[in-house]
Amino acid sequence: MPSNLNFDENEWVIEIRKTINEDLEDDDAQIPVNIFNVPQTLMAVDPNSYVPQQIALGPYHCFRPEVYDMERYKVAAAKRTQRNLQTITFQQLVDQLIDHEPRIRACYHKYLNFSGETLCWMMAVDASFLLEFLQVYAVKEGGLLRRSVTSRMSHLVDISGKKSAHNAILRDILMLENQIPLFLLRKMLEFQFSSLELLDSMLLSMLTGLCKEISPFKMKQELPNFQVAIVDHVLGFLYHMIVPRLQLPDHMPEVEDQIDEVNEGEESLADPTCVEQFLKEIWNLISKLNKGPVRFLKKVLAKPIKVAVKLPWKILYNLPGIKILKQPLELCFSQDKEDVKPEDGDSSSRSNIDKPPLVEEILIPSVTKLSKAGVCFLPTNGDISTISFDPNKFTFYLPVISLDLNSEVVLRNLVAYESCNASGPLVFTRYTELMNGIIDTDEDAKLLREKGIISNRLKSDEEVANLWNGMNKCIRLTKVPFLDKVIEDVNIYYNGRWTVKLEKFMKFYVFGSWRFLTLLAAIFLLVLTTLQAFCSVYMCSRIFHIKYLE
Repeated sequence: MPSNLNFDENEWVIEIRKTINEDLEDDDAQIPVNIFNVPQTLMAVDPNSYVPQQIALGPYHCFRPEVYDMERYKVAAAKRTQRNLQTITFQQLVDQLIDHEPRIRACYHKYLNFSGETLCWMMAVDASFLLEFLQVYAVKEGGLLRRSVTSRMSHLVDISGKKSAHNAILRDILMLENQIPLFLLRKMLEFQFSSLELLDSMLLSMLTGLCKEISPFKMKQELPNFQVAIVDHVLGFLYHMIVPRLQLPDHMPEVEDQIDEVNEGEESLADPTCVEQFLKEIWNLISKLNKGPVRFLKKVLAKPIKVAVKLPWKILYNLPGIKILKQPLELCFSQDKEDVKPEDGDSSSRSNIDKPPLVEEILIPSVTKLSKAGVCFLPTNGDISTISFDPNKFTFYLPVISLDLNSEVVLRNLVAYESCNASGPLVFTRYTELMNGIIDTDEDAKLLREKGIISNRLKSDEEVANLWNGMNKCIRLTKVPFLDKVIEDVNIYYNGRWTVKLEKFMKFYVFGSWRFLTLLAAIFLLVLTTLQAFCSVYMCSRIFHIKYLE
């Protein structure tokens, strides 16, 4: 029930009774919801990207005081539409829309607390303004068809896109909560064109021109054949033009199953065999040396090491001193085990691709770190499906993306639309998560700009980094096979570099642990004290054949 102080219970009952008793046509009954409320998880991060700031289209924001001033421009557009109608009046057009009232209501996720007549008048007026704005982008023979703009609209609509009001309207008409069903636009144009073919051709040219203007990716010259009649709305058209379609997997495992497997993996890391392996490796290293003092150390340390290998490490593993050494030893030897069994690693990696992720942000090194590790970044002219990583050439391929003052609103609303509407993998959301993962600082954004992957029309590289870092919220965790394979290949390459292994070891277990350094210092002092006591008794100069200089 809508929360409205002026809510009329009797009117609500009458409306509900009318809706339930109505016999809907079969086509109308099958209409899926396609205009949603933005989820609060996304809305809380940046409300201005989802709430129209200049003009409201449709019922969600129509009476907000901040945008109601634009109502006079919409009414003026409706008057011009009335003059262009050939056979009927605007009132008769609204009457035609009233026949489709159930279908209009079916498109919206939120309950619309309006009478049928009010709703259809609102839709007719808003659709008139939207069509007049879209006509600026009509494409004819590969170029823009420049239509005359009325003096009243001249300060709002600008084909060059230089006026701030034009960009503000452009952002508003691409917001998820500000959409109008596309079948209404077709219905409005039916009375202005002689055939449906000409109608669809003109509407398609409008939408195509708009997409080429606003799309963050480079559009193909030859666009695929698109049936305008099956498109939801303007935002949905843009989404289907830039996001590749993937086949749905037969089965998607639950997240809880993966958590159990992770816990099992953590228990396996507690296996004390790594300590035994560490001691064996030390003994094998010492046994290969047979010169100078090492020969004597072998005799002294042979029995202690053999005894140490046979000690009950399952009990000793949790002692304070040994526990500190646990993680660095596991780091070294666990990676070696992965290298020894590549076939098992491949099978496990393939199984991991089919599982949903456990965290929101993708765990992948930044552009700067990858570049230092030898990864080369190259741009592609395609869409998201062209993302790939070549482990042989150490090359990361990413599509060219153009960012301007409208991009953040477009990207956020595409993510919101996909999260609410898509039943399969969230391809575009996963792409934004990938970019969020590899771009941490303005230096990362600068490197991608220099490589030609990011076309930056913002003020600075810092704004680009802030844009991607701000897009770190998703509605549900998802897996996109081809993107997750790329992420996995990048991580395997990066983590396999010895410089990275050494850096991680030094960072986490040397510089980041004063307890570890304290233990090493204590062991070193103990060895020196023991050696001093030994030499004072057994005369080390004779044993090691050292001659004192007189």
